[in-house]
Amino acid sequence: MRQRFYFLLATLLCGVSIAQAQIYDLDELRRKPDPNSLKVEKPEADIRPVTIPLSALDLRVIYWRHWSSFGINANQASFSENWQGGGVNSISGSALITHKSDYTRNNFNFVTEVGLEYGKVKNKEQLPRKNRDRIFWDNKLSLKISKNWSLFTSFTFESQFDVGYSYGRDSEGRDSITGIISNFMAPGYLTESLGIEYKPDNTFSVRFGTGTARQTLVFDDRIPLNRDGQRFGVDDGKHFRNDLAFQLTANLDRNLAPNLNLKSRYNLFANYEELSDPAHRLDATLTASVTRLVNVTLSGILLYDSRQHDDVQISQTLALGLRYQLPK
Repeated sequence: MRQRFYFLLATLLCGVSIAQAQIYDLDELRRKPDPNSLKVEKPEADIRPVTIPLSALDLRVIYWRHWSSFGINANQASFSENWQGGGVNSISGSALITHKSDYTRNNFNFVTEVGLEYGKVKNKEQLPRKNRDRIFWDNKLSLKISKNWSLFTSFTFESQFDVGYSYGRDSEGRDSITGIISNFMAPGYLTESLGIEYKPDNTFSVRFGTGTARQTLVFDDRIPLNRDGQRFGVDDGKHFRNDLAFQLTANLDRNLAPNLNLKSRYNLFANYEELSDPAHRLDATLTASVTRLVNVTLSGILLYDSRQHDDVQISQTLALGLRYQLPK
């Protein structure tokens, strides 16, 4: 037993001695690197400016915006000869073109708007008659002086395309033309205005034209004179009249619902020599979109101008038609 113990102890001591000898051998092999053995060089940075051409980015600021619409309306009614409910065969059609351009840059704004309307109606046993006829062109320059107020100057042209007739019956009871009551540039209106504008948002604005001049042009002497010997305020033998006045113009173009739009324009023109008898005109159009192209339009005009007639003039139309808008 003792011999086995001495043998194991001797074996253990021999193993430890060999391991210690190996450690000493590894220590002799270790070498610290020489700091001067490797030379480290830092390359110089090559920094150069690089120019990127702006044309490649194609960056543009568009200050113009444009809107256009083209509309055609039609109405038709027919009855058999034995129809006992009463009625008259009729057909009517009208066309409408509008365009608006807006240029806005900083506090400067320019707006030009054109409205062209023409239509006729034909009833049985009657001559064709106009039911719509207007040329309207409005231009406005404005400079914003606060959030809702701007200084403005404007130029407006108004007239009509076709001759307006008065109708009656001849000796045989047939419908006939009895005279001419209006024509292209009879009357025609040129209006220049200067003042201040209130515009709280893009759908509503009011212009107060404290310095307004209007030229009334009448180039058709076939139009009968009124009781004052004038044609639309222009004296007989003359074709031009100039008035200085105060003008108020209110514009509304607002969507009442996703497919329902109301557009109206009210104009008051008060001659400084006749402030107690101003002229009023209200145009209003309610448009309901049935589809992207089909719409129903209810439009009306309320006009009072003592130079044309002593009473209020009213025009109203209800039509179903097609309208194409740009942009869509």
